Amino acid sequence: MNKARPQAFKENAHRALGDANLRKALAGLATGFIPRRRAAVEALPEFDDLRARGREIKDHVLAHLDHYLGVFERNCRAAGGQVHWCATAEEARQAVLGICRQVGARKVTKGKSMVAEEIELNRALEAAGIEPIETDLGEYIIQLAGEPPSHIIAPAVHKTKEQVAELFLKHHQKYGKTVRLSEPQALTNEAREVLRRQYFEADVGITGANFLIAETGSTTIVTNEGNGDLTQILGKRHVVVTSIEKVVPTLEDATVLLRLLARSATGQEFSAYTTLSTGPRQPGDLDGPEEFHVVILDNGRSAMLGGEFREMLRCIRCGACMNHCPVYGAVGGHSYGSVYVGPMGAVLTPGLGGIEASRHLPNASTFCGRCEEVCPMQIPLPKLMRAWRERAHDSAATPALERHGIGLWAWLASRPWLYAQAARLAARALARIGRRQGRIARLPFAGGWTEGRDFPAPEGRTFQEQWRARQAGLG
Repeated sequence: MNKARPQAFKENAHRALGDANLRKALAGLATGFIPRRRAAVEALPEFDDLRARGREIKDHVLAHLDHYLGVFERNCRAAGGQVHWCATAEEARQAVLGICRQVGARKVTKGKSMVAEEIELNRALEAAGIEPIETDLGEYIIQLAGEPPSHIIAPAVHKTKEQVAELFLKHHQKYGKTVRLSEPQALTNEAREVLRRQYFEADVGITGANFLIAETGSTTIVTNEGNGDLTQILGKRHVVVTSIEKVVPTLEDATVLLRLLARSATGQEFSAYTTLSTGPRQPGDLDGPEEFHVVILDNGRSAMLGGEFREMLRCIRCGACMNHCPVYGAVGGHSYGSVYVGPMGAVLTPGLGGIEASRHLPNASTFCGRCEEVCPMQIPLPKLMRAWRERAHDSAATPALERHGIGLWAWLASRPWLYAQAARLAARALARIGRRQGRIARLPFAGGWTEGRDFPAPEGRTFQEQWRARQAGLG
């Protein structure tokens, strides 16, 4: 599987822009997720009130996180569950591996979990001789392709139908599937048939958690395929891999967030399956795991609690910000070189791994504001990305030439008269250079722009000059 490398964003994005299959696959964002979300929101008059309430709930939890995590642990243990606290990704990997080894697991089924991706759990399982089987259809597709997910809720959104058909033909022959399929329903049915046997062969089922319910000690997942339910009830042990900010006080609080989640993610009123898990199988239960484990990861989140990026921990992983982001829509998720992509990834990735390796991500934004506009938790993503840009500049994570250029611009901008003179000279000079064709093919210090497009030549007057002329009635 590809190794995450956010520092390679520029190279990845350049390559993605020339990928015709990716262009075709990403076109579905504009015709699928975006209009469905808009319709779902318009059909719910109280949507903005729910957003405000959801923000209040998460802000309250973050202000009292230690308390609610303690309540969750007590109630989870009271229901027969076990809680494992993990400060780092390595601790979380070892906790899961230890649980699997106790039952001699050779195969595990997995529901979709971004935290499992964050800790690179599949790699650790394979290294230990344990075969992980992704059961979410999108995750299963990218597992066959040997790729990480490119989207939070649609991991294989970058794949075309034809590419999926080729993957199935290649990997399903060992199951006697030798016909190249072409229809989406036929492909889905074949995957369902192949995966069905895996549930019964797996020793352990691993899922993520959308929410942890403090008052009951329960975990909650939402799916549209039912794979999460099969994953957690058929294995000997159910292991939930999650993170500290997922806890909410009550079931009522969780329902507020659930009403926001599905509408923002897929345009549904509710996901097809919303499943609460509370402890292992009890006497009289017809099914369920013998043991119930919750692995709770920190991995840098506590450090974010006390700083200016705390608001990012309100995120409920709906993916709306990336669905509406023009940058994500142009280059896709793999360009970010991170588990968390799009605008939310541009804020969260530096928070978890440091700005030095991911300094390009906060710059991967037009600051159009659509991400903040559609975020159900009202996270000010543009503001937080600007804060990371400042951190990168102050910490010298950006190249010296770039920092000096910004410093020169700041020096000029703080001297309005001198700035106006410099702008006037630049406008006149650029107008002369581009006077024949009205555009400039190459421009010093702007190669990132002119490499892929021409620079429009200005008419010769600055905005301020044109504004003053209009105010004076001179056109």
